[in-house]
Amino acid sequence: MSESSSRDPGLQGERTALSWSRTCLALAVNGLLALRNGWVTGAVPLTVTGVLLLLVASAFVVYGNLRGRALAGSGRHHDSVPLAAPAVPLGLLALSTLVACGVGIASVLIDR
Repeated sequence: MSESSSRDPGLQGERTALSWSRTCLALAVNGLLALRNGWVTGAVPLTVTGVLLLLVASAFVVYGNLRGRALAGSGRHHDSVPLAAPAVPLGLLALSTLVACGVGIASVLIDR
C-alpha cells in the first residue's frame, strides 16, 4: 500500500472551511462597523470601504466553502486538489484583512 493511498484526510476540509469563515466574519464585522461609522459621520470614503469589505468578505466565504468542499469531497482529493491553498486567494485575503484592520482603526479615530 503506497503512502498516498493510506492518507486519511480527516476533517481537513471542514477545518479549512471554518477557518475561512472565521476570517471572513472578522472582515464582515469590520465592514459593518466602517459602514455604520461612515454613514453616521457622513464620511463617504469610510462608507464605500465598508461596503467593499462586506463584498470581499462575501466572496471569500464562497471561496472558503468551495475550497473546504474540494478538500473534503472525494477520498482521492490529494491527487486532484492541492493541499496548500493557492497563493493569490491567500494574498488577497491577507490584504483584505490588513485593510479591514486599518479601516477599523480609522473608524474609531474619525471625528468623534
